[in-house]
Amino acid sequence: MTTSEPTPTRRRSLTHHADFRRLWTGDALGQLGAELTGFAIPVFAVQTLHASEWEMGVLGAAEFAAFLAIGLPAGAWVDRMRKRHVLIVTDLVRAGVLAAVVVAALLGAASVPLLVAAALVIGVCRLFFDVAHQSYVPGLVGLEHVVEGNSKLQSTASIAQATGPALGGVALRVITAPVLLAVTVVTYVLSATWVWRIRKPEPKPDPATRRGLWVEVREGLEFVLRERFLRRIVACTSISNFAGNIGFAVFTIYVLRTLGLTEAVLGLIVSAGAVGGILGALVAEPVTRFVGEGRIIPVTALLFAPAYAALPLAGMLAAPPAVVLVAGMAVSTFIIVVYNIAQVSFRQRVCPPPLLGRMNASVRFIVWGVVPLGSLLGGWLGTQLGVVPTLWVAVGGSVLAALSVVLSPLVGMRDLPTPDHAAAEAVTEDETSAQ
Repeated sequence: MTTSEPTPTRRRSLTHHADFRRLWTGDALGQLGAELTGFAIPVFAVQTLHASEWEMGVLGAAEFAAFLAIGLPAGAWVDRMRKRHVLIVTDLVRAGVLAAVVVAALLGAASVPLLVAAALVIGVCRLFFDVAHQSYVPGLVGLEHVVEGNSKLQSTASIAQATGPALGGVALRVITAPVLLAVTVVTYVLSATWVWRIRKPEPKPDPATRRGLWVEVREGLEFVLRERFLRRIVACTSISNFAGNIGFAVFTIYVLRTLGLTEAVLGLIVSAGAVGGILGALVAEPVTRFVGEGRIIPVTALLFAPAYAALPLAGMLAAPPAVVLVAGMAVSTFIIVVYNIAQVSFRQRVCPPPLLGRMNASVRFIVWGVVPLGSLLGGWLGTQLGVVPTLWVAVGGSVLAALSVVLSPLVGMRDLPTPDHAAAEAVTEDETSAQ
């Protein structure tokens, strides 16, 4: 008698997962608000408040200062809280801070120091939101759905990157930056509302399992530094972020002053470039399967620097600068999104669930903590060397970033290891019982 193999059950898409749809909708609104904010504030600083290169570097540094100052303990704090509550509170705080900026601007009391203070608070919220967000997805949808979930959330982020600056650039032709910031207040409130509607219970972490704060922080950091592939990936991401933000510190000045383009064109450049991110999110899963989930990381890291070089080349080539910038931004964003989906999914799979918050916070501390340093250096280099040489320094840094993963076993690997955390925990419990 012949026994037929059972037909494998087809995995159901997360579009049928009601709570994921609520998270997805809230995330989309929050991402749109973040993109509008990220576009409106630098334009307001350059065009209305006449910020210098150094002031723009300080403003960029303020946005990410929290990752350097409290990035490590944030993960331990998030692991002690319900992550959905963290998402809701951080959305509402960002809405309140931006509302205060809007009021100050309408009263004629806005200044660069005020924007820096607002960026500091918004940066703290972003830190806690990002750590909670990445730690919340696996528990909400299950580990077997994390790649699909991350791809869908990344596609939303890319769509926001594409539409947000374009909408902002067009809107600033008919309304003022403070009015545009008022719109972002509404998007953050709506984002919090949708996340609040998630129905799946999230148990509060047991206080009895807590140890000293720095003991827990050390566990997350040691896991990142001990895991050999994760260590190389984090090094690549960190150096790349440092180099990229050297250039981004002067990017708005470069487009508006050096190249003489308008705010609307700036919005079009950023939005058109982000279309590459949408494509990257849509094809990340099949591209990763084709290239290999290990090999895709060094391949994308190696390709980023040539794409980023389009920024300083835009003013030197015969083609219109806007066209060169659109092409370069599209390709670089495509590469970044594919890289990020691959490495974030690997991080979520390789880390034991109780350690996710601390692991993500440790990674954020390393890869985002360098951003304010890069922004400050970019502002200083812009003042000392000029805007275009500063952009070339950023390109050189991107080349160095790729070396940690290109010169590694990842180049020859199709599959990355996925540990069996449940089995490991069972073994640990058996050993504990036997003692």
